[in-house]
Amino acid sequence: MDHPPAAPQPAHGGWHGREWLAEAAGTALLLLGGLSAVSLDFGAGSPVPRGIPSPSLRLLLTGLLFAGSGSLVAISPIGRLSGAHLNPAVTLSFWLQGKVSAADLGGYLAGQLTGAIGGVALDRWLWGGTFTRAPVNWGRTVPRHGLQLAAAAGIELGMTAALILTIYAFLSRARTARWTPVATWVLIACFVWQLAPYTGSSLNPVRSLAPDLLSARYPDWWIYLVAPLAGAGVATGLWALVRSRHTLTTKMFHDPRFRSVMATSLPARPVVGGGRHDGAAPDPG
Repeated sequence: MDHPPAAPQPAHGGWHGREWLAEAAGTALLLLGGLSAVSLDFGAGSPVPRGIPSPSLRLLLTGLLFAGSGSLVAISPIGRLSGAHLNPAVTLSFWLQGKVSAADLGGYLAGQLTGAIGGVALDRWLWGGTFTRAPVNWGRTVPRHGLQLAAAAGIELGMTAALILTIYAFLSRARTARWTPVATWVLIACFVWQLAPYTGSSLNPVRSLAPDLLSARYPDWWIYLVAPLAGAGVATGLWALVRSRHTLTTKMFHDPRFRSVMATSLPARPVVGGGRHDGAAPDPG
């Protein structure tokens, strides 16, 4: 049986530098780990293609490693603090639900972009002198040649909407919330395995924007910005139709020992000095 949720705590406004820095660090680790997997599995001269000649199996391995990087961040201390959104589409979806303050929306988006740029820069420093440059295009995502841009945008929108709905579903029950990192790991790995040849399977604006910024090349960049954010909006609208369910937390791995500056119905440490509750009285802490 599900454990009964705690008394709901609203989102806290104000400055939450620890959470924003944790989100930046987590996003950097996601990009570093994920793009390192791309480099190893598909870089020219890498021993992995010789050991695993099947591109399909290497895509599956890449998906498991890329998505696994995010899941490991989620269960780490920095992920338990920030919630490990690591993706503007995820943060936007919770903001649309009224669970994230405007200040945290801005702080998380800034942290995610900063962290993504840092993660890509670290990936380039780590692998820049080895076997990775041309074949993996420095981790940039581009639609497959010949694929209509509308189709590419539709694929990215659909994948992101499915990801957000999966997150909502797992976070709507206390007994399944802890399994959210596993669910997203499997789902994203399958998307990379089957759909990366078409769009690169970004699902994440900063995952695509950071390599573009550091490469100073922006072909079809709007697909990877607009489509995932639109997917978040579509998923949130669809979830609103399920009136019997609501998300209990905004954290991918909720740990009651950590505070939650965003709205939660699961036990969490109180926010001390966290500013005001959105739409409520000042925080008594």
